[in-house]
Amino acid sequence: MRVHRRRGDAGLDAVVVGAGPNGLAAAVTLARAGLRVRVYERADQAGGGTATRELTLPGVRHDVCSAVHPMAFESRFFREFGLRRRVEFVTPEVSFAQPLDGGRAGIAYRDLSRTREALGVDGPAYERLMRPLADRSTKVADFTGSTLLRVPPDLTTAVLFGLRALEQGTGAWNVRFREDAAPAMLTGVAAHTILAQPSVAGAGAGLALTAYAHAQGWPIPVGGSQAIADAMVDDLRANGGEVILDHEVSSLDELPAATVTLLDVTPKALIRLAGSAMPVRYRRALERFRYGDGVAKVDFALNAPVPWQHPELHRAGTVHVGGTRAEVADAENQVHRGRLPEHPYVLVSQPSLFDATRAPDGMHTLWTYTHVPAGSTADRQEAVVRQIERFAPGFRDTIVASSSRTAREVEQHNPNYPGGDIAAGAPDLWQLFNRPVLSPDPWRTPIPGVYLASASAAPGPGVTGMPGWLAALSALRHDFGTRTLPDLSPRP
Repeated sequence: MRVHRRRGDAGLDAVVVGAGPNGLAAAVTLARAGLRVRVYERADQAGGGTATRELTLPGVRHDVCSAVHPMAFESRFFREFGLRRRVEFVTPEVSFAQPLDGGRAGIAYRDLSRTREALGVDGPAYERLMRPLADRSTKVADFTGSTLLRVPPDLTTAVLFGLRALEQGTGAWNVRFREDAAPAMLTGVAAHTILAQPSVAGAGAGLALTAYAHAQGWPIPVGGSQAIADAMVDDLRANGGEVILDHEVSSLDELPAATVTLLDVTPKALIRLAGSAMPVRYRRALERFRYGDGVAKVDFALNAPVPWQHPELHRAGTVHVGGTRAEVADAENQVHRGRLPEHPYVLVSQPSLFDATRAPDGMHTLWTYTHVPAGSTADRQEAVVRQIERFAPGFRDTIVASSSRTAREVEQHNPNYPGGDIAAGAPDLWQLFNRPVLSPDPWRTPIPGVYLASASAAPGPGVTGMPGWLAALSALRHDFGTRTLPDLSPRP
């Protein structure tokens, strides 16, 4: 599909600010519609939340933000884009695991039946909870992958999903379980949201991610998450688009004339960029948008794999370190109250176990982050090491080098993470509907031709490309008069 061009003075149809996964998704979509697109990025490389850099030692490649990608095979945009045909992935047989004291662990195999068997007495209850969602994983992704202010594309899936989120997001979350492994596994995933536990929004996100874990798994890009951004940049350039790096935009007035402008930025940045061009009522709505707590990130170069007590953890692409459901909830609720927990919840991934390109022979990369109050300046490296050592004695002795960032430094590296909030806005239940405003078309702003295409817009956080894709489709409808979806599939 190609639309009629109405270019600005610079010969551009569309300008995109921000070359993260959402900005690139928007740019690719518009370029595939036959428009001339230019992307501006403040950093010296494209990627944003999918960037990969040498953070510790030369030759050791670390993912700056996202490392494992549960939505790579499920996101509607990535399915349309044919991502798995463009990027090489490895999908661990164990999607995630939750170590417990005494050398025990909850293991989420991609095979749900095998997971049921490993969970013992709670296995059947866990399977009854997850089987209807895992069998409908793509429908779950389509239900959660847009604004919730619409008729669900599949009512049965919406009901099944909603009832389970209500159960696991309230005080009833332990009713179906007798032991501690299965509940710990579910809360370990729900805690990705950096929300208080239990919460309906956290449970919903956790159930969706767990469904993907038992459907197509949680894939890891070979070479690093940068491969996802590179695939989109390559497609954009192949279709006439361009990316300008090392170019920070401080005002919409600085941008060249174009029919539409799509912004992969937060509402806070949108207010600054628009200045007096923004209507007062819309500005006030954006000022009410709330940001969540943050992350402190620690990357390690190791001389050996993490010495987990439980042997199956070496096969897990992601390990949620924090102990039982009660312990993880306590740690997250302390963060929610503005405190630094002594025993934090830590997300851990060791991509080099599955991808030899990440580090030289004999070396390994370890990706970790933990949650902290918004804007925290606390260096959490020692707390992370102690918590991993709890389940992997001797871990400290494998560390060769490390790179630690506070929540404040995470924001300095990427302004789309205010206070270290990698969700670009608290993903609580209200803000899943009101993201960033209550509207069936939340990507379109009242400023003519300006669209919000970031994780601060529906459907929210995660490397999905969906906010950018949906913003681009809105722009095509409103400014170019077409509702036809551009063909994004790979071309020879």
